[in-house]
Amino acid sequence: MTKIRPSGGYRELRSFQIATVIYDATYWFCERFLEPRTRMSDQMVQAARSGRQNIAEGSRASATSSQTELRLVNVARSSLEELLLDYEDYLRHRRLPQWAPESPEALAVRRVGTNDRPDPSDRADGPQYAQYARWLDQPDPAMRANALICLINQANYLLDRQIEALEKAFIAEGGYSEQLATARIAERGRKKNQPDRTDPPDRADQAQLIPSCPQCGKPMALRTAQKGKNSGKQFWGCTGYPECKKIAEI
Repeated sequence: MTKIRPSGGYRELRSFQIATVIYDATYWFCERFLEPRTRMSDQMVQAARSGRQNIAEGSRASATSSQTELRLVNVARSSLEELLLDYEDYLRHRRLPQWAPESPEALAVRRVGTNDRPDPSDRADGPQYAQYARWLDQPDPAMRANALICLINQANYLLDRQIEALEKAFIAEGGYSEQLATARIAERGRKKNQPDRTDPPDRADQAQLIPSCPQCGKPMALRTAQKGKNSGKQFWGCTGYPECKKIAEI
């Protein structure tokens, strides 16, 4: 069984980096373009936060449980899907255009994730957000919402791949707690299959312990001498007595 695995490297994950940009941009979007403290605003901010925080929490939980990590990453994926619908609803309810997936605007946002990635050693959130500031800091809410839709779709794609990899790893070996549970079940099974020496043998065991008479072949019986120099001692006597008087010492 393996030891507790290293964990907590979520800041290096591209999915976490994009989710951080989505959370920051959503916070500022709701602050500027939605009524403060409304249910819609709160739900969008919380969905964006859940997408980010559950990636981090799942990465940390991977040290001991692959199942917990998988569950939390799935929660992050679901939260971002909810946020995606909120941005689509925002555009539709205000009759604002939504970019087609292959439009020049959408492709420009997606290219940032492949061509303009900052130095991986720089894990600060500021440089990550700065890559998309040309869209996310615009005064036009439609441009912001469309850019965020592109980013959410990108994050969801990465999380789908992450979930697929986690599922394969979980099936193959599980995490530390899953391996502990497997080892515990195996140990319980091993103990269950061992005979209990404190209990009297059952009939099948007794049948294997009773010898056969070497003279006539009948099973022998355990008897106790009643008199003579061997009085009180046990011996094997043939059950064919008195026809067969063969005895055997214990």
